[in-house]
Order: sequence, then structure tokens, then C-alpha cells
Amino acid sequence: MSTSLRAQVAVVRQAGGPFHVEQADVAAPRGDEVRVRMVATGMCHTDLVARDGFPVPLPIVLGHEGAGVVESVGPQVKRVRPGDHVVLSFNSCGSCPSCAQQAPAHCYQFMPLNFGGLRAPDNSSPMTQEGRILHGYFFGQSSFASYAVAREINTVVVDRDLPLELLGPLGCGLQTGAGAVMNSIALRAGQSLAVFGAGAVGLAGVMAAKALGASQIVVVEPNAGRRELAQRLGATLTIDPKASADVLAELRERSGGGVNHAFDTTGIPGVIAVAVETMLPGGVLGLVGVSPMDAMLPANIMSLISRGVTIKAILEGDADPQTFIPQLLKLYREGRFPFDQLIGKFAFSQINEAAKASEDGSVIKPVLVF
Repeated sequence: MSTSLRAQVAVVRQAGGPFHVEQADVAAPRGDEVRVRMVATGMCHTDLVARDGFPVPLPIVLGHEGAGVVESVGPQVKRVRPGDHVVLSFNSCGSCPSCAQQAPAHCYQFMPLNFGGLRAPDNSSPMTQEGRILHGYFFGQSSFASYAVAREINTVVVDRDLPLELLGPLGCGLQTGAGAVMNSIALRAGQSLAVFGAGAVGLAGVMAAKALGASQIVVVEPNAGRRELAQRLGATLTIDPKASADVLAELRERSGGGVNHAFDTTGIPGVIAVAVETMLPGGVLGLVGVSPMDAMLPANIMSLISRGVTIKAILEGDADPQTFIPQLLKLYREGRFPFDQLIGKFAFSQINEAAKASEDGSVIKPVLVF
């Protein structure tokens, strides 16, 4: 019978504090769970937001873009086997009306299952230190750990010839950006798109738009290096908002009057106000950025009605990871989703350095390697 394993884990003990690399015990999987030996895990903006005060219980092990090899499985697991190479994604209940319609990103229990840090319904944790609970079920995985317990529902089996060290970010950030364009906005070939913010999520949207055959891809981004990378990945036009006297006027002029759709990854109300006005009639604005808790939509209602535009709030790219991650991997194999160009690798012991690189913009998508 499988027993607990000792693991290295990165613990957040106080809001705004650093990650502490420590030892913890990771329990054997039960029920529909799988225990995974982590090979690598992406660092997402959501991890940093949670570290810095977004309401999660403490102490907690964050991380929700894990990739690794299955070590053992619980008795109810049917699809995943020990030795499988896997990518871990977000948690969902599997039984609510949304989940029943293959829309797990809209699971009725999304917030408690992903941000509660504990199993449902018994509020236990697979991670402990000297018998004391660590909140070790963030997004149903807590992958800032050399071993982690996830559920079969958020474990995606991938081909063994793929570079497992690179695949973790597909579980959240890249899935969110690509899914926003492909699923939520439902961009069609020949349409145009404006992307505000060229971080990992925004650039995933750029790659998805190119793969779909967009006629024009506009990227608004203040970082020169990211604007250059956006152009290499498919952007046809870039705008530096710091150098522009009027971003909306410049975008309209240089794009030929506006774009069909827009995608905001910044969460900044003033940027969203511009994005709303860039769209031609019938457009969809996708929102994925983390805004201030008291932020309101800065939009003129009659302008929206007169153009028939839609504002779409997006979680996890409206994706079902079990089908969408393989779809992205197919595009990657075809050379049409080169997400490896976004990744910078760090040893797990350098987790605080990776966080700093993410925050100062020197690395687009840090990946911690065990």
C-alpha cells in the first residue's frame, strides 16, 4: 500500500512574504486522486496575487501549472496510470450543471475548489508538516512541490515524447490566453484582434489568433522586448502606449478603423475603457486580467448597445483541459503554437528569483524545474 512521501515544498506563511522552501509529507492518493512526481511547474500571475494577499488560507503551498510523472493513483481512478506523463490543470466538481455540459471553467464550486487550499468536502489536506496541516490543494494540486496530489479530473495525460519540462504552463496561463481567443471570443479566420498586454496570457492569444488565420493582430504593450516577440509570434502591428498620445486614435488609424475583437489581459480599468472602444460592430471584448476588487467596468452603455458589442468575462479560456490541452499540443507539434519561446527555466530552489523575474518583466513565463 502506498504511504506518505517526503517532498520539498514552497510555503507562503504570511501575505506578501517570500516563498520558504521546506520539507513536508505528501499523503498517498485516495479516491479519485493521483500523486505526481513533479518534473516542472509554471509560475502564474495568480500564484503571485495569492502570495501577496488575495484571500487564500495560510500557510499554503501554491502552484497550479504542474507537469510530472504519475507515481501512484487512488482506487477510483480509471483513466490515469502510474508512469503516465501528465499536465495538471484547474479543479472542478464534475457534477454541477456546468461540468455536466463540459464547461468545467464555469464550475459552480470553482472558487472554493481552486482557492480553498483543502479537499472538499472534508477540508483535509494531502500535505502536512509534523502532523500540522499545510494547505496543499491549491487549484487541486499545489504544484510548488516535488510531489503533489491532484485529482483525475484535472490531470491530463500527454505523450511521453513531448518535453515535459515545458508543458506545465499549458495548465493555466497558456490555456487561458489561447482559449480566450479560440473559445470565448471565437475569432474566425480573416477577422482582426487587438491584444492589450503581451505577457504569457496575451502572447498565447497572439499565437492562437495567428493559428486561426486572423487578418490583423494588434498588440498594445509598453515593453519593447515583448513587442518584438509579439511580432515574431504573429502580431502585424504593435503600439507602445507610453509613446502614444492617444492609443485609441492611433489604433483606429493604423488598423483601418478598428478591430473586430479585443482581448484585455491587464485588468487595468483605463486600458479596458480603451479596448471597449477599439471594436467594430458585433465585436467581443474578452477580459481575463486581475482588476482591483472595487473596479467597475468603464464603458459607455449606449456605445455598447449601438455597436452590439459583447464584454465577456473569461475563466481558464472557457476550456475543458482534457480536450483543449491536447489541441494546443497538436498545434505545438505543427509549429503553430511555439509557446517554448516564452519560457525561462529556474531551479526550484530559485523560486523567489523566478517570482522577481516575473514581476520585473525580465522573464515572460518562469518555469521551476525539479
